[in-house]
Amino acid sequence: MTRPPLEVADLIRAAGTAFIERNRQWLRWAHIKVLLAIERCRTAALGGHIDACTRCGHRAAISYNSCRNRHCPKCQTGARERWIQARRRELLPTPYVHVVFTLPPQLASLALQNKKVIYDLLLRASAETLLEVARNPSHLGAEIGFFSVLHTWNQKLQIHPHVHCVIPAGGLSPHHTRWIRSHPRFFLPIYVLRRVFRGKFVDELKLAL
Repeated sequence: MTRPPLEVADLIRAAGTAFIERNRQWLRWAHIKVLLAIERCRTAALGGHIDACTRCGHRAAISYNSCRNRHCPKCQTGARERWIQARRRELLPTPYVHVVFTLPPQLASLALQNKKVIYDLLLRASAETLLEVARNPSHLGAEIGFFSVLHTWNQKLQIHPHVHCVIPAGGLSPHHTRWIRSHPRFFLPIYVLRRVFRGKFVDELKLAL
């Protein structure tokens, strides 16, 4: 990979000191620490190492160590891009949909006092709802796959248990011989999902209590 003609580190080396002096009234040590890390990243200031082949003994040129600061474009941009590309290779060649199952605020205090029970019910009832409704030939008639993420608070840090589900827009036929695409405008009927989820959760909640 060729080095770009100008990097963020070059700008910091050229103007970083003057920038810090002009803005000391609001700069904190955390900001200065990031600037110093980027400036020194992969330079002799952080030391280096030599990569060698364990079989033939060939040695590569010296490689300077990275700063590993999460704000450094050299350290984090490459890692982020590699992670994104790896996740893209895992995606199916189909659109994805986002479905959220939420508990009513009346159950918030109950969830706080019985986290394991309520969160387990929430995840289980939402998953069973998706699988059951999707299998119904009146809606999709397919076996679906998805992953769920539990959130327990909202953006205002108030208790708000809910589950985010990311789902491919379709599924396998009952005999797993073909792919069945969902309706282009919606995945599964919301009113059906709502009714089935409510019934499952309330029934399981009564048993748990």
